[in-house]
Amino acid sequence: MKKIGLVILIICSISLLLISCSQEKKELKTKEKGGVPLEKIAGTWEGSIQIPNQPLPIIVQFSNKSGTISIPAQGVQNYPLTEVNLEAEGITFTMDIQKQHIAFDGKVGDEKITGTFKQNGQSFPFELMKEEDVAAEDSGDNVQIERQEGLMYGQLELPSGEGPFPVMIILAGSGPTDKDGNSTLLPGKNNSLKMLAEDLAAKGIASIRYDKRGIGKNLSLGGNEEDLRFEHYIDDAAAWVQFAKEDKRFSKVGVIGHSEGSLIGMVAAQKAEADVFVSIAGAGRPIDEVLTEQLVGQLPANLQKESAEILEKLKKGERVKEVSTELQSLYRSSVQPYMISWLQYNPQKEIEKLDCPVLIINGSHDIQVPVADAERLHEAKEASSLYIVEGMNHILKEAPEEREGNIATYTNPDLPLAEGLISHIIEFLE
Repeated sequence: MKKIGLVILIICSISLLLISCSQEKKELKTKEKGGVPLEKIAGTWEGSIQIPNQPLPIIVQFSNKSGTISIPAQGVQNYPLTEVNLEAEGITFTMDIQKQHIAFDGKVGDEKITGTFKQNGQSFPFELMKEEDVAAEDSGDNVQIERQEGLMYGQLELPSGEGPFPVMIILAGSGPTDKDGNSTLLPGKNNSLKMLAEDLAAKGIASIRYDKRGIGKNLSLGGNEEDLRFEHYIDDAAAWVQFAKEDKRFSKVGVIGHSEGSLIGMVAAQKAEADVFVSIAGAGRPIDEVLTEQLVGQLPANLQKESAEILEKLKKGERVKEVSTELQSLYRSSVQPYMISWLQYNPQKEIEKLDCPVLIINGSHDIQVPVADAERLHEAKEASSLYIVEGMNHILKEAPEEREGNIATYTNPDLPLAEGLISHIIEFLE
């Protein structure tokens, strides 16, 4: 079976040290123990398990009450830790997968956690470094809004000079993609959305971008996976539009949605009555059609058939009890409610409902969302403007059409945005 790399949803098909990555059918809820509050280590820690000849990169995120682990090389994202125990002299955190117990036992130093990884009688050293707070590197200001679960933080990028300025709410794509366009599933950064915000500011357009709930600075808003719905992302985006509308620093308020953020942005723009909407690399079909197409050739016939049957049931609002191990990462029990809510939205129908100016952008070398999807959106919204950026890929960089070279740009922050992207957005907004 081929390894599935860059798709809208990542399938976990590779085992973690020869065991399945699938989640238990029951929802895991992190237990916090120990005498030291987890606030002491809250944040993102990156490092690796030192497996001989092949270090395994991992990302561990601790919130005030829980923790998750991601293993980019194996498609594991935000898998809940079973228990986190922080004491004055050290830390232990564990995860339970397929009735096997995995433990990390270490010591917390200055911005570093070192210790031993243990599973099934095997032991390997591990090391984690606290990810630096990138806020100090940003030229913008921190902003926040109230959500039911607590404060949600965002990054405001303001142009120089006197306002008020038009402002765009920038929405990131699927999975653990942060406000800058970087994913914990990939080793390295591309900073595509950070560049987008900075380039817009240089042209007189303000922007607000934010980590989705359960990601980065908004990790603590993630809650239990089984409780998450597509509407949570829509409501968050609409709340940021409303926040900007009430701020006197801004004149008009628009939305830019990238990838999955395109569909979220369409609905949020309707709900909050945004002044303009820009879709970049947004799917032009319901997610079940996109996913089915992406899985062709990536899975054997029996799993493709099972996936199609599962999607059909989820579209009807029915949960599926039995899911093959190879499909657990995609259709595990705890993620099915989110999938059910997501499947209710058709991008063509949602974009048609917008009564504000609409710009649809896609790259000619996008290997995740083809130009045909942008054309479908344009056909559904006849009054929209369509612009295809020659040579641009899914993360807004110029890239070769061949897959290997294209994917190599996903982790290169030194590459600028594709020529023509910013100028056309500015021309449209003006």
